[in-house]
Amino acid sequence: MIENLNPQQTWDFLQQNSAAVLIDVRTKMEHLFVGHPQKAIHIPWKEAPDWQQNPNFVAQVRQVATNPNTPILLLCRSGQRSLEAAALLEQSGYTNLINIAEGFEGALDENKQRGNLNGWRFANLPWQQS
Repeated sequence: MIENLNPQQTWDFLQQNSAAVLIDVRTKMEHLFVGHPQKAIHIPWKEAPDWQQNPNFVAQVRQVATNPNTPILLLCRSGQRSLEAAALLEQSGYTNLINIAEGFEGALDENKQRGNLNGWRFANLPWQQS
């Protein structure tokens, strides 16, 4: 079963679970230039320009989380790609999966802009840009 936590719940979980792994599944450009949570490991789910699923995604996750019971928290822009990635990890035998609902940038507001309603940055949680 995949659990959904909002960014603040995720931060609290990470503070209490030192073995947990936070994976940013966004593209390399999103991770570098939009920013990312501190200590997030970047493993893209899909990559521009063709947006094909990363065929090595599960293998790359296995390099940072060898135990299938390790808590893995997955983050994308708004919570959709991370949910897809979590579903594949669940099919691959991982049992402790958490999707970060709202993602890094959050939902679109009435002006079609992200970051004004919810998300990791909106919650003022630790993050950095390259």
